Amino acid sequence: MKFRISEITAEETWPIRHKVMWPDMPFDFVKVENDHEGLHLGLFLDDKLSSIISVFKIGSSWQFRKFATLEEEQGKGLGSQLLKYVIDQAKLNDAELLWCNARKDKIGLYQKFKMMETDKTYVKGGIEFVVMELEL
Repeated sequence: MKFRISEITAEETWPIRHKVMWPDMPFDFVKVENDHEGLHLGLFLDDKLSSIISVFKIGSSWQFRKFATLEEEQGKGLGSQLLKYVIDQAKLNDAELLWCNARKDKIGLYQKFKMMETDKTYVKGGIEFVVMELEL
């Protein structure tokens, strides 16, 4: 499996965000207010954008958001490769904390990377979320 990870624009993340995360919502629902302040990364499998993640840095804390892999590419470890890359970059840049708002049904992936559930939970669009953190 040949893949590469590179920086992409916020606009390049939107189609995958919409298709994978919120297909029943209007397209604009997947845009984040401060999208243009984030670092957006894409994993390309055979030159096809297949997995995306957006990272927002606030001091020594990094939040990743809108992490998604095309349905037909799920289960191949692409998301894990992308998350590993983000964790490595956070460490290289002296981040102290990496965190996300995880869908409750996806926490297993984050636990593989030693991310811990917090007691902060909420529901958005009928989906349960929990804040997960990794101290670096």
